[in-house]
Amino acid sequence: MSKESIRVEEIVVFNVDGEEIPIVHRVIEVHEREGTGEVDILTKGDNNSRDDRPLYAPGQLWLQQHHVIGTVVGFLPYAGWGNIIMIEKYILTYIIGNLGLHAITSKD
Repeated sequence: MSKESIRVEEIVVFNVDGEEIPIVHRVIEVHEREGTGEVDILTKGDNNSRDDRPLYAPGQLWLQQHHVIGTVVGFLPYAGWGNIIMIEKYILTYIIGNLGLHAITSKD
């Protein structure tokens, strides 16, 4: 992903150092450092009142280019709820997985 492609108001997918689950939030500030050309990025969730700095690694105030995985080109409303439910309610994942396995392996 090129440095020029990240703009304010764009929705990006990024990883935070020390975390495995990517985050999808909107870019609210972009600053290019003179001389190095490196880009500092600040994000914020649309339903959040504050920027994402509390989500970043301790002491980190900006995202850099290597944190960004990609940008969002479309969306499917409420699609993420299934993932959230499966992560937070692991017993439901177990039940659905067993029902699916049973449906696949049954001969009737």
